[in-house]
Amino acid sequence: MLTEHYLEAATLVGRQMRYLIRSEHGWLGGIGFAAPALQLSARDQWIGWDKETRQAQLHTIVGMSRFLIRPSVDCKNLASKVLGMSMATIADDFQQQYGYRPLLVESFVDTERYSGTCYRAANWMAIGRTKGRGRQDRYSESPLSEKTIYVYVLETQFREQLGLSANAGLGALGVADGLDGRQWAEHEFGGAPLGDKRLSKRLVTVADAKAENPGRAFSGVAKGDWAATKAYYRMIDQPEGSAVTLENILQPHRERTARRMLGQKTVLCLQDGSDLTYTNLDKCSGLGELKANQTGAKTRGLNLHSTFAVAPNGLPLGVLKAQCIAPEPRSPYDKRRSSAIPIEEKKTFVWIEHYRDLVDVAATMPQTRLVNVCDREADFFELFDEQRQNPGVDLLIRAQYDRKLDTEPFKLFAAVRQTPVQSRVSICVPKQSARAKKSKQKAKAARPGRQAELALRCITLALPAPSHNRDKAPIEIQVIHALEKNPPKGTEAVEWFLLTTLEIASAKDIEQCFRWYTLRWRIEDWHRALKSGCKIDDLAHETAERLRRAIGINLVIAWRIMLMTLLGRETPELPAEILFSDVELRTLDAYAKKRVETTCAIGRGGTVGCEARRTSRS
Repeated sequence: MLTEHYLEAATLVGRQMRYLIRSEHGWLGGIGFAAPALQLSARDQWIGWDKETRQAQLHTIVGMSRFLIRPSVDCKNLASKVLGMSMATIADDFQQQYGYRPLLVESFVDTERYSGTCYRAANWMAIGRTKGRGRQDRYSESPLSEKTIYVYVLETQFREQLGLSANAGLGALGVADGLDGRQWAEHEFGGAPLGDKRLSKRLVTVADAKAENPGRAFSGVAKGDWAATKAYYRMIDQPEGSAVTLENILQPHRERTARRMLGQKTVLCLQDGSDLTYTNLDKCSGLGELKANQTGAKTRGLNLHSTFAVAPNGLPLGVLKAQCIAPEPRSPYDKRRSSAIPIEEKKTFVWIEHYRDLVDVAATMPQTRLVNVCDREADFFELFDEQRQNPGVDLLIRAQYDRKLDTEPFKLFAAVRQTPVQSRVSICVPKQSARAKKSKQKAKAARPGRQAELALRCITLALPAPSHNRDKAPIEIQVIHALEKNPPKGTEAVEWFLLTTLEIASAKDIEQCFRWYTLRWRIEDWHRALKSGCKIDDLAHETAERLRRAIGINLVIAWRIMLMTLLGRETPELPAEILFSDVELRTLDAYAKKRVETTCAIGRGGTVGCEARRTSRS
């Protein structure tokens, strides 16, 4: 270090660890670890801690003070290899020497001398630059050169271990930030904890390629590239119990979704389920039994239950949570009444699980209001009781049951119908094409689109507990009624009953709740993108777990397709470069210019000669 490092040797301070690098050819270099920088603006902002937390937890960071590969040594990739080896052992060595495990390692690269390639190759992250001050620069003279700050995360949940929010220091994202054609897959899938960094990188490559042809099997996406096809199936076909799970595949996207939510004052968290039918996969193990179709025949598949975050303007922010559940039929020996079965054993418990997850998310973003919007399947007392016990997220649910009340008129729907009209709104009811009856679908009559005028009413009621929950107190709830007046002849009037825990103090609040519920159909649009655009019903794998992995990739791709479509409608002034690469833009430009040109020449005699030709300009 004294003779061959450009900064020479240094006196290490604080808790220290030294390593020598040796091979059969001799001593190759060395690494010295010591105390981190006392204060570092870019680092402290990235972590998200305050002064008090930093002073109390600074020892959890280790600083790499010296790193030397001797100038006489010429070995390709040696520096990144050594960095990886040292990061694999530093936490254990600190535990043995000092009795605790550090969470982060920091280092500095003078970019006037080095590019930092070995750090990036060893999965270190560049998080900012120094200001040129050293540990002894008490007068802020900044005599040193500015350096790039690199950090290596030893514990993925380090913020939580420091007592911070999981989103601390990461900051809010705009809806379209990082979605350009070159980087979106790295942002939404990069760093997924799949147990092997090579698998994490492969996931990014697979997602990027799959997004180009979302409706095709990966063998078609790869276009004859056998190595790429084999790599995809090697990732999907990881053994049961491996880290390649639906949850881990979605984790980077979930983190980005949370950051997009931070930029909103209110986020609508749409929760719903959709059946994925795989009856044709006779040899696929792990599938569940879905509802019988119109002919009574039973189908096999998975139930996709998701929480989909949407901004109040309708733009989708991402997938917060998704489960692919294999429903199990009730045992014929189970003679218990439905009311005697604990809610944890019922299929409706998944709604409570997702609500609890939202409460955890809400705790990380106190400045953002979360509203859980659900359809009629979520209308059960236990979910409202869960919200009463954990009120971090509000509920907005369409009522399914006309419950009994303790006071006149003794029925929920009648009670709200009798209240005076408090507001009127106009909504667009889209047209509906006729659909013939199929084996799995009911017939639908054609319906023209129309503008519907609805009267809004609202009342506060005490929601009584069902008989099997008599020990529970009634729950105070707001009931909103929306009814279309004078619908077209032969058309069923629009009528909704909405139950909400949101505070309603004015007619504007009623209208806002109603508008928010109309956005629940965004999750249906996402399901349509999944099934029609990404063709997830056509996936074919030998186990349900492998299906889940493939579905997980498509969940994010369908979200991006939907967002790109809506961004084009909602914000047409948005630069195309945000979502498309240069190659894609040139292709679209060539396609737009490809047209039939007609050249007309008027002759002396007044005759007109026309020549039509197809041209293509790029």
